[in-house]
Amino acid sequence: MHSPLAAAPTPDVSCDVLVVGGGPAGSTIATLLARRGRSVHLLEKSTHPRFHIGESLLPANVPLFDQLGVREQVEAIGMPKWGVEFVSPDHAHRSKLEFGDAMDKSLPYAWQVRRSALDELLFRHASHSGAQALEGHRVRDVRFDAEGATATVQRDDGTLQTWRCRYLVDATGRDTLLASQFKSKLKHPRHNSSAVFGHFRGARRLPGREEGHITIFWFRHGWFWFIPLADGTTSVGAVVWPYYLKSRRTPVTEFFRDTLAMCPALADRLAGATLVDEQVHATGNYSYLGTHCTGERYVMLGDAFAFIDPVFSSGVYLAMSSAFEAVDLVESTLDAGPARAAGSRRAFERFMRKGPAQFSWFIYRVTNPTLREFFMYPRNPFRVKEALLSVLAGDIHRDTPLRLPLNLFKGLYYVHALMHPVRTWRAWSRRRANIADTSREPVAF
Repeated sequence: MHSPLAAAPTPDVSCDVLVVGGGPAGSTIATLLARRGRSVHLLEKSTHPRFHIGESLLPANVPLFDQLGVREQVEAIGMPKWGVEFVSPDHAHRSKLEFGDAMDKSLPYAWQVRRSALDELLFRHASHSGAQALEGHRVRDVRFDAEGATATVQRDDGTLQTWRCRYLVDATGRDTLLASQFKSKLKHPRHNSSAVFGHFRGARRLPGREEGHITIFWFRHGWFWFIPLADGTTSVGAVVWPYYLKSRRTPVTEFFRDTLAMCPALADRLAGATLVDEQVHATGNYSYLGTHCTGERYVMLGDAFAFIDPVFSSGVYLAMSSAFEAVDLVESTLDAGPARAAGSRRAFERFMRKGPAQFSWFIYRVTNPTLREFFMYPRNPFRVKEALLSVLAGDIHRDTPLRLPLNLFKGLYYVHALMHPVRTWRAWSRRRANIADTSREPVAF
């Protein structure tokens, strides 16, 4: 109902499931479905390894890597990440939180990884698991009918092919293949931010086991990430409000360096560090939501459905967990037909909204001085600190009893906010102005 029906031409290639996008979501679901004996083709537009931002994983990723059978391989390319450090310009001290103090003590750490290495690892694993994994294949168009989908695919040599499948999985990330085609991708109404980032050599890290901690630095235009990688480089990025990115009047590299200088604590960590290849990346206005993520013959996974903000490193986890959750939906559709899978689609829609909703409450308030104080002075009445750490670890789809302590945490937040009404009003007004869309088009670099 979301795409015009089309008669299916004679295809060049046919399969049960066509997975579009060879990132963590696509490679994961291709592996799982191939293991169940399905004919799966996994198409990636680029050639691995290819650059991708989002290097920080969550402890909740670890059981998923275990189920895929790739934990040792991920461990070999990763920097152990035991916790997070928060640095505020309004506080003399620094706050450090460790995942091992969350409610579920079995998820004490994750890794920082180069996404180019992780994504290639998962893609090759899908191929070894029985999926037909092809690079240099870009899906240009998809048309659906009662029996499945027909995709027009352009190969690297420019030739076009017609692919036929009984079910299509959109794992195209921010390319949002189907959401763009259906015009179901909406600018996020409550969040709006942009990012500028690069990689450094020689950045000063925390000592000992804390070397792999991600550090969050707040500053007046947003916040910075500092992610140490196993190869000695460090990923550093600024997530800023749109008005600030629109103020750029200098080349992007110079603009990035000027932005870093606004945070003395971060500038100190980067003293003597060198920007790798003088290369800086930027992206604008990237927060969005989809109106839906399923149809009779398709499903959208991870960022193909929604993306809000990278502050809690949730991207890879939400992508992979959506892939695990979608397997039964795909199989029930293939085995019983779309009509009998309607309940599964509704359940999957609820699942896909739960993750962003859990993280969003904190994302909307992460620059608010009230929540900042909670991070800088963490306390554990009624296990609220443990619950907060559980969310930071990505423990949102398991059976950990988080509802009561999280609700108590939010209640304490609101009480604290009401105790400082002027500050709260100013912070709310400032955020409302900050998320204002300064342009309907992404910022160009």
